[in-house]
Amino acid sequence: MIRLFSRYISPKSLVLLLLESGLITVALLVAVWIRFWNDSSGMDAYITLPSFTVQAAVFVLSLLLCFYYCDLYTPAAIRSRYEQVIAVAQSVGAGCLLLAVLYFVFPTLLLGRGVFFIGVGLVPLLVPLCRVAVDRAWIAAAPHENVLILGTDSLACRVAAELEKRSDLSLRAAGFIDLSTGVQAQTLRGLPVFSFTEGALQTIVEQHAISRIVVALEDRRNALPTRELVRLRVQGIRVEEAHSVMAGLTGRVWLETVKPSWFVFSDGFRRSAVTLVAKRLLDLSAGMVGLAVSAPVMALVAIAVRLDSGGPVFYRQTRVGLRGNCFGLLKFRSMRPDAEAAGGAQWAVDNDPRVTKVGWFLRKYRLDELPQFINVIRGDMSLVGPRPERPEFVKILRTQISYYDERHSVRPGITGWAQVQYGYGNTVEDTIRKLEYDLFYLKNLSLFFDCAIILDTVRVVLTGRGGK
Repeated sequence: MIRLFSRYISPKSLVLLLLESGLITVALLVAVWIRFWNDSSGMDAYITLPSFTVQAAVFVLSLLLCFYYCDLYTPAAIRSRYEQVIAVAQSVGAGCLLLAVLYFVFPTLLLGRGVFFIGVGLVPLLVPLCRVAVDRAWIAAAPHENVLILGTDSLACRVAAELEKRSDLSLRAAGFIDLSTGVQAQTLRGLPVFSFTEGALQTIVEQHAISRIVVALEDRRNALPTRELVRLRVQGIRVEEAHSVMAGLTGRVWLETVKPSWFVFSDGFRRSAVTLVAKRLLDLSAGMVGLAVSAPVMALVAIAVRLDSGGPVFYRQTRVGLRGNCFGLLKFRSMRPDAEAAGGAQWAVDNDPRVTKVGWFLRKYRLDELPQFINVIRGDMSLVGPRPERPEFVKILRTQISYYDERHSVRPGITGWAQVQYGYGNTVEDTIRKLEYDLFYLKNLSLFFDCAIILDTVRVVLTGRGGK
């Protein structure tokens, strides 16, 4: 089992990523061989060119990036072999477009036309065959881990439900341990319920080849079999706390069940000075580059907003930022100029009549957020972080939602973990869910995590998964 940013990652996805990177490289080398099959000296000269290594790396990475954006490394997203073939074909097509742009901007990266087209033709033939082989090998030989859940209450059932959803992890719930002294059920969620007696835990672990135990007790006082768990832990059995497992499975902190002690004693929530300084330097550099690169798009957006509904192009709105301080957030206006003339601050709703035609497009593809590069350069915001909320809503939400103010411990971001995982929200329930993702981000804050979120944000923008 692999964990990245405290989240469980499918080993099969990583195997596919490594195999297909090698497979695309092989396809390119075969393309060179076919292109120069009767000219060995020409082939040797072509491959030994110093630039060929860079050209091949760009070719491989571009196709892998398109595979990633087409969800080819999310096993649950591809349900049939036909869908896999279609997704591979779409990815290769998108990769050709991406490479065409790169070759136009950087001509030295261009592969020979013959090598390029032969290589591109081989990839959609080889990758599906590779996936068929990996699927069969995985079913036959992949190691499965049996998980024993300590507890039978709602928290234990929630853990079992989330394990069922993540079939790509090769984790299987083997059953529950009932620590109560009352009448015990025989099964729970279709899994056996084992009674607990002195020494029974060791026997159950051995009989059912248990490799992990998840402690899912809502009340551990005088109930946790500490001595037996210590003995099993020393023997190599992983013993994990339910809330950490849930966060690893889903990428969010479950506020319905988490207790304050989990925040105090769990790993994470570290903020080294080096990380914060590096994050600020990344913000400054990315903010200036983003502002320069997006300037032509921003000019077109400004013209479209003015022609669509008149009025001001930009919209300045007060938001709550670091340590609860307010700042003026910049956006392209996506609503009518008089959107809040009658009722003041309001939640956005599905099919909001206040949103203009151009505004709907801007929100779908997140183009209304582009002026916030200025906020990043000023230091009001970060490139990645919890999205800032309006003070009128913060005043209400902090009284209704536990730990809400913790999201103000870092600079708010143009994008964030909640945005790429959940999208827009217009209710208190949506805000709670987004806060759960924000708390997971705070727990695992790092530059590497920021880069992963930026990568996912590009996918959101390109595919238009932007919500309202």
